[in-house]
Amino acid sequence: MFITYRPIFSLLSGTAFLLAASGLHGILLPLRGQAEEFSTAALGLLGTAWAGGFVAGCYFIPRLVRKVGHVRAFGALAASAAIIALLSGLMIGEVVWILLRAGTGFAMAGAFMVIESWLNEKATNENRGTVFGLYMMVTYASIMAGQMLVAVFDVTAADLFLIVGILFCASVIPTAVSSAASPQPLADVKLDIRGLYKNSPVAAVGCLLIGVANGAWGTLGAVYGARADLSSGTVALMMSLVVLAGALAQVPVGRASDRTDRRYVLAAASFGAGLFGFLMFLLTPRDLGAVLGITALYGAMAYTLYSIAVAHANDHASPEDFVKVSGGLLFLYGFGTMIGPVIGAALMAGMRPESLFLATAAPHVALGIYALMRVRVRAPVPIEDREAFKTLPAERAVTTQSSLLDPRSEGDAAHDEESVELTPAEA
Repeated sequence: MFITYRPIFSLLSGTAFLLAASGLHGILLPLRGQAEEFSTAALGLLGTAWAGGFVAGCYFIPRLVRKVGHVRAFGALAASAAIIALLSGLMIGEVVWILLRAGTGFAMAGAFMVIESWLNEKATNENRGTVFGLYMMVTYASIMAGQMLVAVFDVTAADLFLIVGILFCASVIPTAVSSAASPQPLADVKLDIRGLYKNSPVAAVGCLLIGVANGAWGTLGAVYGARADLSSGTVALMMSLVVLAGALAQVPVGRASDRTDRRYVLAAASFGAGLFGFLMFLLTPRDLGAVLGITALYGAMAYTLYSIAVAHANDHASPEDFVKVSGGLLFLYGFGTMIGPVIGAALMAGMRPESLFLATAAPHVALGIYALMRVRVRAPVPIEDREAFKTLPAERAVTTQSSLLDPRSEGDAAHDEESVELTPAEA
């Protein structure tokens, strides 16, 4: 068994370093920016810039990979991310950091696409579910491990920027020394919003709104914690608990959505996330237990929504359109994460720190209402005809290559696509 999975373990170890670096960098910048008294608008634009760079990377990186190959492309992208992290520690400034953050998003998009396509190439139809599960475990564990490093070091010193650079460089080693053959070229991506909406209005609107909420929290959650007088270690714990709670809630929520109309589950989880967001805003808790408890409950609701929306969309799509639909939803989610930080920053600048939760609660409530409205318009897909629910890591942006890795994809047949283009599916 070890021999069978040895190439995959090598790639997953590179993924672990990459995600740990990304998780640490993502929480370090807002905390250090807060310490440097950056404006709230600038802190929000850090998230918008990252999301914009990520979306752009998903479009342009496949061309780079086709020209230079996976190993060289990944090495260049990881090295670029390391350089950007080190420059962030050397050049402290709002405008510089916003520009650099866009570069990080671009590099991360390419690095994730290379690793996910490589894992997909190594996976077979028999072990695809196992590989996908291992990838999800590494994703959650690595992000949380990276975030918790801020509890060990001083965020106002240069140490953490150096560690981010080291982790990014370390991610290159497993792929650089691997003897595994490079996978096939990455697919180009074309987006057809009309076809995606026709396939599943709830999923299309939902992924955009989920992106708005997750983008606001993911970028400014650490800023809220700092302004609520939480220590850096406590902020890291809070952010990690949100991710962990979301991961643990995927199983029961997924099972419920497999047994009933997914739109009811989507609405219930959306209203739950909205409720906990409004509670944070109204109660303004300062007790550590209350803050950690409510935010963890928020994560349990909010970080299940993306997986439910994708599952609902694929219930209405034909099997050969799985990658196309999932890829389109990823981009809608990415666009939402560009909007969320701007809204959250504006609210936090005009009111108190807990106003961030208004930026998450409003889109969640809107999604819950819209999902219930659509129940009266369109009949649910029979349970026996549905695709099985699968966990998806909505706490970070994912690429179209993760859709190919998902066991619900056509596996090897998915590689034959020359482009990922959304088309209206008959439902």
